[in-house]
Amino acid sequence: MTKKTALIVWGGWEGHTPERSANVVREILEQNNFDVRVETSTNAFADPAITTLSLIVPMITMSTIGKEEVAHLCDVVRGGVGLGGFHGLMCDSFRNETEYQFMTGGQWVSHPGNIIDYRINISKPNDPVMLGIGDFDYTSEQYYMHYDPAVEILATTTFDGTHCDFIKGVVMPVVWKKRYGKARVFYSALGHTADEFAVPQMKTIVERGLLWAAR
Repeated sequence: MTKKTALIVWGGWEGHTPERSANVVREILEQNNFDVRVETSTNAFADPAITTLSLIVPMITMSTIGKEEVAHLCDVVRGGVGLGGFHGLMCDSFRNETEYQFMTGGQWVSHPGNIIDYRINISKPNDPVMLGIGDFDYTSEQYYMHYDPAVEILATTTFDGTHCDFIKGVVMPVVWKKRYGKARVFYSALGHTADEFAVPQMKTIVERGLLWAAR
């Protein structure tokens, strides 16, 4: 069987444990017959060789990227290379780069209450990414996001107003899929630190989502 190829690029704020999380994702992909390249600089996104990849997993948080680097990354994904990731490692990477946000489908803007207990509700239980996963309780940051209305929402969470009364009742996407050009794009808001991979539902969702996104 021909192996698929993936690029993980990690960096940025250490509070999101980018290196540890990258190692977990590398192991997941290798167990699924991927050849995985791991880099620590956005320079990797400018490499012409990434046009042949099956999957790119950005794991850079609260950082910046060169204009040529982000332009090439977006071009490559539009051309068909899959994109997948989670939490702030994909959707709070480059706050100044609106085309990157258009590609990923969303951008973090707040997490009222910081680390709290909340509920994940499965929107599409028959989707292959969510199959067999029921609603579950979760302890982490409950992400409030600006998101693309074109995304296909697989799971949501509802804000109860405890930590921010004016968003009480807001239903927010937690897991989604979308298209960007010829590519599949997957995102999960779960995964503040690598420790959250100990939650079986979280790990399964990320694993299945990345496999779905890979061309």
